[in-house]
Amino acid sequence: MLLKENIPVSYVFGKIKKEVLMVAVYAITVYCIHQYYNFKDVSIPLTVPTILGTIISLLLAFRSNQAYDRWWEARILWGGIVNDCRTFARQILTFVDSSHDGEQKWALKERIIRRQMAWCYSLSCHLRGQNAKDNLEAYLTDDDVKNIKKLDHIPLAINELQGHDLRTLYKLGWINEYQQVTLDNTLTNFMNLMGGCERIKNTVFPVTYSVYIHWLVMFFVLLLPFSLMEFFGIFQVPLVIAISSAFFLIEKMAIHLQDPFENKPTDTPTTTISRTIEKNLKQMMKDELPHDIDAVISKQPQKQTQFYIL
Repeated sequence: MLLKENIPVSYVFGKIKKEVLMVAVYAITVYCIHQYYNFKDVSIPLTVPTILGTIISLLLAFRSNQAYDRWWEARILWGGIVNDCRTFARQILTFVDSSHDGEQKWALKERIIRRQMAWCYSLSCHLRGQNAKDNLEAYLTDDDVKNIKKLDHIPLAINELQGHDLRTLYKLGWINEYQQVTLDNTLTNFMNLMGGCERIKNTVFPVTYSVYIHWLVMFFVLLLPFSLMEFFGIFQVPLVIAISSAFFLIEKMAIHLQDPFENKPTDTPTTTISRTIEKNLKQMMKDELPHDIDAVISKQPQKQTQFYIL
C-alpha cells in the first residue's frame, strides 16, 4: 500500500498515460480537421457536455463512495484482527498459570501465540492470491507445517489447530471451562473476520456498472473538443486533456479501491498490519516469559515439546 504522504506525480499520471495520449491525439486531430478541412460549422453547444459531465460526476461520486466503502470495511476487519490477536495473546498468557509445570506450559503458550502470528501472514497471502504456505516455518512447529501443507485453506487449518490446543489446555486442567469458552469465542471472532474479508474478496463489483460509466466518460471526451473549439481554438487541446484527466483519475481511483486484496499499492496494508501484530505479540511474550523469547522466535527449536490431544 502507498504509505507516503507525497505521492509522486509520475505514479498518479502513469495510471492514465494511455488515455491521456489518446485524448491528446484526438483533440489535435479535431483541431486540424476543424481548421484545415472547412469543418468550422461543426460545433456542439457547450451545454451538452456540461449536462453530461454533471451526470457523470454524480455517477462517479457514487461509484467512488461504494469502492471506498469496500476498502474501509476491509480495513475495519483487519483492525478487528489486530485487537483480537492482542486479546487472544493476553488470554493465553494470563489464563494459563505457569507456577507448576512451567517449562511445558511456557512451550505451549509460545506455540499457540507464534501460530497466531502465522495465521495473520497466511490470511494476508490467502486473500491476495499468493502462496499462503510460504515462510511459515519461522512460526510453526515441524508437525504443524506437515499437517497444514497438505491442505488448501491454510488460515482455516491454523485456526483449527488452535482449537485443538485449547482443548488440550482444558483436558490437562490448565484452564477451566469458562476460560476455554472465552478463548473459543476469540477463535470464533477470527473466523468471522476472515469470512468478512473473503466476502469482500469474492464479491465482484458489478461489471456492467463500471462499463456503462466508462462509456459515458468516453462519450463525454469525444464531445468536448467540438464544444470548446469555438471559444478556445488550439487552447482547447490542453483544456480537453486536463478535464478528461480528472474524470479518468476518479474512475481509476474507484477501480483500485473496490478490490482491497489484489496486492496493489492501494490495497489494505495487510502485510504491514501483520508485522505490527507480530511485534505486539512478541512484546507481550517478552514481558511474560522468563527467558529470552527473541532467541526462541528467531529460530526453530531443535527439540519441540510434544502435547497430545486428549
